[in-house]
Amino acid sequence: DIEVFNVPELGRTVRVANDGTVSLPLLGRVEAVGRTTEQFGRELEAKLSEDYLQAPQVSIFVREYHARPVSVIGAVDRPGLYQLTAARTLVEMISMAGGLAKRMSPPAGRTVLITRKEGFPGVQLVPGMRLLSPEKLEINLHELLYSQQDALNIEIKPLDIISVSQADVVYVTGGGVKQAGGFVLEDRESVTVLQAIAMAQGLSGSAARADARIIRRKPDGSRDEIPVNLKKVLKGKSPDPEMQANDILFVPDSAEKIALKRGVEAAVATVSGVLIWRTR
Repeated sequence: DIEVFNVPELGRTVRVANDGTVSLPLLGRVEAVGRTTEQFGRELEAKLSEDYLQAPQVSIFVREYHARPVSVIGAVDRPGLYQLTAARTLVEMISMAGGLAKRMSPPAGRTVLITRKEGFPGVQLVPGMRLLSPEKLEINLHELLYSQQDALNIEIKPLDIISVSQADVVYVTGGGVKQAGGFVLEDRESVTVLQAIAMAQGLSGSAARADARIIRRKPDGSRDEIPVNLKKVLKGKSPDPEMQANDILFVPDSAEKIALKRGVEAAVATVSGVLIWRTR
């Protein structure tokens, strides 16, 4: 309800439109979204005093709040529940959530998934977009942000769930490599051990080459330790093992070799704090 003191003909009950505005006599459409009732009242007083009234006094009373929540989760800076107070696009909602994660480990991946209960009947599929199920639409994040395809930047609806994927990462740790860290797989599903070592700038001079390990977490929470003899791999006498997303390659140096079990435990414990590197 909007009331103007001593000017009852200007008072009325209005509904905030989808674009965040209300329609008022004399003033036309005025943006209401993002303001408190006091702020909006002061703005209307200022507009009315410009041409129509002397020292107007405006009172605002909200009859009903309409909840139009959208969930933004995954690799964004401020995941959470956001109210859709006006028409918003996918990029705008990601921006409202602080943009892609800057401090998260691992960082944002290649896709964003939108879940919508009523499906996507009005959305025309274009390159960079695919329907995983009637309720789930996947969009290529790089294409969304950097291409000129406006069709990828779809309008978001109330109750949508926007999930920004996390990047697939492999970890290379231990004193036996020159630059330990996590490495984003980019468009690759996996890398070999030697490729991972190359990402870590190669082996150090003190690397215990016969005592490397791939540490792989299993679905039940336990882990496998897969021995890797880098001496044999480098000479072509053993195959170059493939690493999977979230694997840890631990390459000890000669000092860590003495306490290998403790070194493995330390490798597992420290990957959450390592730097994540993109290789391109």
